[in-house]
Amino acid sequence: MKEEFEIYAGFAPVYDTFMDNIPYDAWFAYLKGLLEEFGVHQGLVLELGCGTGNMTNRLAEAGYDMIGLDLSGEMLEEAREKCPSQVLFLQQDMREMELYGTVNAIVCVCDGMNYLLETEDLQKVFRKANNYLEAGGVFIFDMKTRHFYRDILGDRLIGENREDASFLWENVFHPDTDINEYLLTIYQLADRKRDLFSRSEELHYQRAYDPATVIRQMEAAGMELAAVYDAFTREPPRSDSERVYFIAREGYQEGKYYNEK
Repeated sequence: MKEEFEIYAGFAPVYDTFMDNIPYDAWFAYLKGLLEEFGVHQGLVLELGCGTGNMTNRLAEAGYDMIGLDLSGEMLEEAREKCPSQVLFLQQDMREMELYGTVNAIVCVCDGMNYLLETEDLQKVFRKANNYLEAGGVFIFDMKTRHFYRDILGDRLIGENREDASFLWENVFHPDTDINEYLLTIYQLADRKRDLFSRSEELHYQRAYDPATVIRQMEAAGMELAAVYDAFTREPPRSDSERVYFIAREGYQEGKYYNEK
């Protein structure tokens, strides 16, 4: 991994403000459809990189027993405000996650897996997921593609201004390493009466992986590939896919405890 930076700290209070253009309901419908397609109609579901809980909350409302895990305590504070009180939140690094038992499914959406910058980190997460999934359980996750980072996001400056907050996003894609780097500068209203704003900065790194690399690490961790789709379809990924969904099925591990059904 690159040098660690505290991310989603200053951004947490305004994250939902700037993400109000994301079609969470449509994304939820697709994710729920995948869960049901692979046999998870109820039970305990873990969301990795749950952020402010937009998907966690929708899954809880759909009847799943939810656990939300995120590295950012500030994002989890926002999630607790919108999710039912019975949702369990854990502040952990997904590479080192520790649960109290097994779960029926694990999900990770909105490119949380792209924050894993080394293939070894991918394998660590797959091993943890395999360990904590019930027999036959599935890990469903999405990843942004090289095409998205290189050809759509690219090297550019993005800015957005709202009444009480603004941000500047300075993006650079490094084709030699497939690392996407962006410096996020956030301005938030701190004192309305005096019209004062606070300023914070966060440096984010994400990595693009080709599907074959992801699948190799998945299988090396003992999991089985169940499907890989161009996002929001049931079609295989294309060269111009911007986001890809993977469905990994739990594989037997010697000595692992499986709950009785």
